[in-house]
Order: sequence, then structure tokens, then C-alpha cells
Amino acid sequence: MATAAMDLTWTSGDASAASGILIAAALHLKDRGMPLWPESSLVPERLARYYPPACWRVAWHADAALACMCLLDTDPLFWPDDPPGEALYLHKLAVHPHAQGQGLAAHILTAGQREAAERGRSWLKLDTATARPRLRAIYETFGFQDMGRREVKGFDVTLYRLPV
Repeated sequence: MATAAMDLTWTSGDASAASGILIAAALHLKDRGMPLWPESSLVPERLARYYPPACWRVAWHADAALACMCLLDTDPLFWPDDPPGEALYLHKLAVHPHAQGQGLAAHILTAGQREAAERGRSWLKLDTATARPRLRAIYETFGFQDMGRREVKGFDVTLYRLPV
């Protein structure tokens, strides 16, 4: 399935479509021996506990949901010292396995950066597992700055920010 940035449409608030992408991506990683998220934590009901429905952005090509992310206005768990309104916080970026390898992660990050700018934020910030160098390399190649590591609820994460 070849896609181009101009072929993508974006929707907001579709937690069900985001859940489907996240579960497919999690199962794909698990099958490859690189588990990231437990599938049970990605069902819409569980996602709703931590992520408001309005935060979800889903990229579509025709009728297929290809990629997703969640953009939060605050992230006190990972960025407790940030002043209000400084950044948007990206969580749960995922590309459906059938659409991987086409540069969609960069399209997602560009869309997140653009939305942060449109909303008057100075930064797009995220955290990721420190033990996942390939994932961290995607963010670093895109231009995210490594802001250090911290332990959050027993997980070692690296914090990143991108100026917008």
C-alpha cells in the first residue's frame, strides 16, 4: 500500500481507530520479539482512562486507518516542571504494520509539529523507552533533542523535545 503525504486525511477523536492501529502494531512488535505495549492496555476502554478521546489523531488513506498519535496539552507524569501552554505532548505514535516502511512516522511527527505551532506552543515533546535505540533514532533523525533520562513508574525513559 503506497501512500503519499497528500493522500492522507486526518481525523481527531477516533479512539477506536487508534486502538486498532495500536493493537496491530503491538502484536507485530511482539511477534518480532520486541514487545512494547501489552495489547490489553490498548483497548478503547483502557486508553480512555489515560487519554481523552479528543487527543487522538488518526491518519487515513482511503478507508484504511494507517497511523495514530495522541497529543496532550499537559503531561505532568513525564514533564512535571513544564509551565502550562509551553508544549504539546505526543504519546502512542504507531503505524499499522501494513503501512510501515513508507515514511509515515515522519508524516505523523510533522503533523504533530504543525499542530503544536498552530496552537501557539514552542515545543512538541515526548518520552520513549531508553532501551529502544531504533525508536529513539527515529526521533533524533527527525530533529528531536535528547533532554535526558528519568524513571517513571519503574520505566527508564528518554525525554525529547522538538522546537516548533
